Amino acid sequence: MTLLDGKSLSAKLESDLNEQIATLVSQGITPGLAVILVGNDPASCAYVQMKAKACKRVGIYSVTHEMPSKITQDELLSVIEILNNDPNIDGILVQLPLPPHIQTTQVLEAINPKKDVDGFHPFNIGRLSIGIDTFVSATPLGVMNLLKSYNIDVRGKDVVIVGMSNIVGKPLASLMLNAGASVSCCHILTRDIRAYTKNADIVCVGVGKVGLITADMIKEDAIVIDIGINRLESGVLVGDVDFENVAPKTSFITPVPGGVGPMTIISLLQNTYKAAAFRLEQDKRRGQKV
Repeated sequence: MTLLDGKSLSAKLESDLNEQIATLVSQGITPGLAVILVGNDPASCAYVQMKAKACKRVGIYSVTHEMPSKITQDELLSVIEILNNDPNIDGILVQLPLPPHIQTTQVLEAINPKKDVDGFHPFNIGRLSIGIDTFVSATPLGVMNLLKSYNIDVRGKDVVIVGMSNIVGKPLASLMLNAGASVSCCHILTRDIRAYTKNADIVCVGVGKVGLITADMIKEDAIVIDIGINRLESGVLVGDVDFENVAPKTSFITPVPGGVGPMTIISLLQNTYKAAAFRLEQDKRRGQKV
C-alpha cells in the first residue's frame, strides 16, 4: 500500500509555480485573485485564509471582499461586475456555500468565464464535458494531477465515483471519461453502492459521511481516493473512508488530511496563473495589432 501524498506534491508544484509566476511578473503581469466571502461561516473563513496565504507564497496578488450575510443578490452581482471589469484581477472566486436567499447559480453565471478559476461557470463545464481545454474545478483537477504524479493511468480502468456534486463528482467524472476510464456514478439515490465499488479499479468518494467506504466494499489492490473531510468531536479530521481497515487492501490510497486537500489549493493557484498567462497573451496580441 502506497500513500498518495498530496502535501509533498503540492509543495513541489508550489515551488514550480513560484518560478512560473516570477517569469510572468518580469513581463509586467502579476496574477490577481479576488475572493468573495459572504457571511462569517468558520469553515469558509478558514479556507479563504488558507487561500490567501498560499497566494502570498507563490506571488499572486489576492484580495478578499468580505460581505455581510444579508447582502442582496443585486449587490453581490454588482461586486462581481466590478471585478469582471478590473484589468488587474485574473481570477474571481465566490466562496460557497452562499446564504439561502442568494441564487448561487445566477451568481456563478455572472462571473466572466475567462476569470472563472473555480471552473463552476456553465461555459467552462460545457467545454470540460467535450474535452476542450478550460478551467476545471480545483478538487477534481487536483485528484487527476495526484494520480498522474504517481504514474497511475486511468485509461481502461473501471472507476466508481461516489458523490455527484457539481463541484467535485460531476467534473471528476468528465475528467475520468476524457482520460479513457469507464465511469460509474453513485449518489444519494444509489441503492447498493457496494455493488459498484467492489469490482472497481479506482474508487473516489466525496460526500461528507464518516466511514462510508468500508473494507468489504473494496477489492484487493484497488486505488482509493478519499475526497471527504469530516471533523470528529475529538477535533480529528477524517475522510469518508474507513482508512484503518481499507488501506491494507489497497495499492494506493489518499490520507486525510494530507491527500486531496492540499491539491485543491495548488490547483486553484495554477488556474489563476493560467488566467494571468492568458491575459499576457491577449496583451501581446493587442500590441501586435496596434
